[in-house]
Amino acid sequence: MELIRKEDLDGFVRQNVQVAILDEEGNDKAPFVHKEIIKTGLCPDGTHLRIYFDHMNFFAVPLTSCVEASDSRWAALDQEAGLKYVIKKRA
Repeated sequence: MELIRKEDLDGFVRQNVQVAILDEEGNDKAPFVHKEIIKTGLCPDGTHLRIYFDHMNFFAVPLTSCVEASDSRWAALDQEAGLKYVIKKRA
């Protein structure tokens, strides 16, 4: 596992994806939802990566999260909060 790099998500921007936030055991905190990522960027204090679904709505993942990435799936584990952020490309 690696730490978050903004460029790892470049292949997901402007793509139809499914996103979810899971607990450490992989149980849904919220169901997978269909979204389009329009951009990514760092938060003002430089501690989180923001993943935007429109110009206002985003979720923020701590830069210290451990990441597993492939061409079709990106997952970041925030060990402090016990949450896993998952993004999957839709077929």
